[in-house]
Amino acid sequence: MSTGRPAAMIETALPLPLVRRGKVRDVYAVDDDRLLLVTTDRISAFDIVMSEAIPYKGVVLTQLTAWWLSQLSSVVEHHLLSADTDEIVREVPSLAPYRDALAGRSMLCVRADVVPIECVIRGYITGSAWKEYQAHGTLAGEALAVGLRESDRLDPPIFSPATKAETGHDENITIASVIDSVGSDTAATLERLARTVYEFGRATAEPRGIIVADTKFEFGRRDGRLLLIDEVLTPDSSRFWPADSYTPGRGQPSFDKQPLRDWLDVERRAGRWNGEAPAPTLPDDVIGATSFRYRDAFARLTGAPMDLGRLGLLEDSL
Repeated sequence: MSTGRPAAMIETALPLPLVRRGKVRDVYAVDDDRLLLVTTDRISAFDIVMSEAIPYKGVVLTQLTAWWLSQLSSVVEHHLLSADTDEIVREVPSLAPYRDALAGRSMLCVRADVVPIECVIRGYITGSAWKEYQAHGTLAGEALAVGLRESDRLDPPIFSPATKAETGHDENITIASVIDSVGSDTAATLERLARTVYEFGRATAEPRGIIVADTKFEFGRRDGRLLLIDEVLTPDSSRFWPADSYTPGRGQPSFDKQPLRDWLDVERRAGRWNGEAPAPTLPDDVIGATSFRYRDAFARLTGAPMDLGRLGLLEDSL
């Protein structure tokens, strides 16, 4: 039976060695020097991957990352070689039969050794940082200013590293722990690069009506250099708030999976879901609202809606 919504990609199966399958991305080895990152439409909430996927989500995450990296090319080195599907197929001819499946959602990247630190920058106090502050007045055990309200702006932004977790939540750690893990020079470079990219992103987004409340970056080592890798300043890796409704002292609406979280929270409070896997079946209106939220963030940041035709996508066949 048709659901009345565009199809969405749950999982890929390509003729390349699968390196890992994360919550959202399938990563393949092209050769000793290159990886192919394919962003599916899978979505998770409360650490559970939903059975249903969100149309256009993977394309938004890929194309927004590619857009940011093009803006950042003179600011920081990164791993992206191409997000153009035709170019990727020319580089990796075995992918030609899968061109339609890869359209708009694939990135050819140089290999890098991942640094096992999530480089989180917090420009506003929210989320897990707000919960810890409420309880202890601290972030990762370090004291913050007295009297902060939820969603207050932090000046300067706080570098708040975390451990990378394959499942569950990442855990906030101190800078001293980062130094113990990667050394003082690398720790200092990670903080400098993360702050630089965040400030660039914040300055770019604010005139477009979006507040980048916080975000996380990943870096990898390649030939002795640190490269920005994975996704960059997307609704999955960042909290984007609409500037026109920003009011400190409360939580803020956001351009991400908020409709999904809100619906699941209602189901849990009503006793229809126990908060564990499997999650309840998502209704079409929640899937549609979540998809729209991602596409809206893309359009606001880049200044134009996603050009599905340019990407080789048809709205009724995605």
